[in-house]
Amino acid sequence: MASTPLGDFLRGRRARVTPHAAGVPVVGVRRVPGLRREEVAMLAGMSVDYYVRLEQGRERHPSAQVLDALSQVLQLDDDARLHLYRIAGLAPAPGRSTLPEQVDAGLADLLDRWPDTPAIVVGRAYDVLATNALAGALFDGFDDGANLVLAVFLDPAARTFYPDWDEVASRTVAGFRLLHGAFPHDPRIGEVLRTVTAQSTEFADRWARHDARGKGHGTKRFHHPDVGGLTLRMQTFDVPASPGQQLVVYHAHDESSAEALRLLGSLAATRSASQAWAPPGRPPSGGLP
Repeated sequence: MASTPLGDFLRGRRARVTPHAAGVPVVGVRRVPGLRREEVAMLAGMSVDYYVRLEQGRERHPSAQVLDALSQVLQLDDDARLHLYRIAGLAPAPGRSTLPEQVDAGLADLLDRWPDTPAIVVGRAYDVLATNALAGALFDGFDDGANLVLAVFLDPAARTFYPDWDEVASRTVAGFRLLHGAFPHDPRIGEVLRTVTAQSTEFADRWARHDARGKGHGTKRFHHPDVGGLTLRMQTFDVPASPGQQLVVYHAHDESSAEALRLLGSLAATRSASQAWAPPGRPPSGGLP
């Protein structure tokens, strides 16, 4: 039986819920790490046969009531629940586009008006579409390239740049999974997914967990080669005019990080002045969040 995104998701998330967390008594030796199919069906109030057909892809049109029940049993948060609805065909996807993404000129101008605040725009495949000068200085440690997923998993420098690499990697995969569900036919997302899956078992292992979670807000630690450690708060905003694009803004968590950002700004200004005399055609330095 051919797998489907819905069946894969249900199997992956079922394996994540322990009997104890679901309130299921454990008797004897269990051969599966999470819930059994019949346990999910019982807790969701449906027949075992119907649930098996969902996992096997023989039932492709579950109702909203069924998805709500499964969301509760599988203990999905809001992002994962939205992803479940999308892959089940009950949440409208923002649309399909085969055109390269572009950043609105007004949004790009807004980034440049924040000289003391690192800000970037990422696309639906986690390509970095625009950065202001301070963000360019902050994320200047990676090889040339402009995709967050590829940088985090394929660039060795990422493991030094992100002291909490394991957490960053897991959140990157969860965010990418959410966008994959929203744009399942996007060619760029497919290209990135094929590349990183083929080259990183660490990505593939996390992808198999079927976590789906947006960027939102939080705190992230960095170790920059020029200024050392920084702790920055992150805020993420959807770009309504360009579905899938996100504006990510960083600001200092403490005074030492604020001082490091000021130093980075000075270094960026100095480098910008020196590069003004560089020969035409010099490639820009790479940098990813």
